[in-house]
Amino acid sequence: MPTVILMDVSLSMTRPVSLDGGDEFQRKNLAVHGLNMLFEHMASNYRLEFTSLMAFSSLWELLVPFTRDYNALQEALGNLEDYDKTCVESALNGVSSVVQQEWGSACPCQVVLVTDGSLGIGKGSLRQSLQSLKHRADDKKFPLPFPFPTKMFIMSIANTEELQTTDAMNNLEELLHLSGGDGQIFTMEGPLCMKSVQAMFGRLIDHAYSPFHAVLHCGNLSSDVQVFPRPEPIVMDEEVDPMPRSINPDLELVGFIEIADISSPPVISRHLVLPINVNKEVDEVGTGATDELEEEPSASQMAGKNPNFCVLLHGSLKVEGMVALVQLGPEWYGMLYSQADSKKKSNLMMSLFEPGSEPLPWLGKITHLGPISEAAENPYGEDDSKSPFPLQPSVKRSYAQNVTVWIKASGLQTDVQKILRNARKLPDKTQTFYKELNRLRKAALAFGFWELLKGVADLLERECTLLPDSAHPDAAFQLSHAAQQLKLASTGDSQYAAFDHNIAPMHTDFSS
Repeated sequence: MPTVILMDVSLSMTRPVSLDGGDEFQRKNLAVHGLNMLFEHMASNYRLEFTSLMAFSSLWELLVPFTRDYNALQEALGNLEDYDKTCVESALNGVSSVVQQEWGSACPCQVVLVTDGSLGIGKGSLRQSLQSLKHRADDKKFPLPFPFPTKMFIMSIANTEELQTTDAMNNLEELLHLSGGDGQIFTMEGPLCMKSVQAMFGRLIDHAYSPFHAVLHCGNLSSDVQVFPRPEPIVMDEEVDPMPRSINPDLELVGFIEIADISSPPVISRHLVLPINVNKEVDEVGTGATDELEEEPSASQMAGKNPNFCVLLHGSLKVEGMVALVQLGPEWYGMLYSQADSKKKSNLMMSLFEPGSEPLPWLGKITHLGPISEAAENPYGEDDSKSPFPLQPSVKRSYAQNVTVWIKASGLQTDVQKILRNARKLPDKTQTFYKELNRLRKAALAFGFWELLKGVADLLERECTLLPDSAHPDAAFQLSHAAQQLKLASTGDSQYAAFDHNIAPMHTDFSS
């Protein structure tokens, strides 16, 4: 999930702050210190995150495009210049442009807005932008909500009391609401100082940038892994009392299945699974042991030589062309598989299914799956020529039945002409005539197309008057009967307009 750092470099950020010890800093210096702390954390614990740095005042500027080079980001922070007044709307338009150009509109993104709570004055200020939301032309709409999924975090280089003396806090809360509500406003607690800004950015790190560590289990084998990006809790809308559901840090492999059987399933999100080396033994080394430590191999070199189940699993899935089903929590499953970035490089990925015991209907319930060895006969055949999937449902699906679809006028015209052709061949085509008539009648009732029933009834009455003298007398009776039934159905009367009701042929007897 890429991150955009939006740094306020307006004149209000240059306001001085007196620190303990007599040193005097600007609010911008506090913001830079907090961002450096964030970048250092991401460089060591969240290196896969793509991050860009933008500066804004009345205009915006992209200082560092999306990168994983945190040295470049920190270097750009050290070269920030001061500009004029604050214009948040212009900056948000810049974020929208930069993110869509790099990632499109489908990739979720995190925006970290660093400001001092002074949101500008006059035209272009956040206050004026929010007040004019309902009086804007279509070509000058406010940039929020963004076209892409967004989490916005507002880092205020001010404490809550300072923001509440003006309407700044209300405006920031409105800004957060417009972005979609997925985010948070962080303020400094206590006096403005280095310690307070560190605590504020520490809360941001804990909330959004802490790595997700888990343990992958398969029988007696296990491996410590990091899942990136961090899986977000999900809320099921259909539940009576919805509660956020989070992934269990103990991931249990429940079985393996062919890629062809799993096919291309719908998933909530996809994540990279990386093995990590957890050093469970803490060595107590004194200050005099520095020279001895330099001669020993590093922890990363030692980790590369140790057997790792995650690496074994990745290689096995890649060679065998299979996926591993993994249990994420109670009645919640996902799959692990190998995905190739190029001809030589591949990664172990994890996709999360929708929570439930039957996330993939063609596999049935996950708990009903079992090893091939327990089956009476091999479900794949002796030569792997067949597959037990997809499972056939016990109830016939609606989309598996022949339904009438009128997307174009030609489709409706064809169905009406088919009825008229059979009408001219009565009584030989009586069964076919009523079959097509009832099919059209049900479709018209389903769509609420009452006028069609009346129109077809008029056509049948016209056909009745055009019958030749040589026509069988039963034809006139059947056409009149069908036209009358269609007219009754077109009135909407519950007795004759019932969907399950079929028009039956009129019983006649011309044998005597």
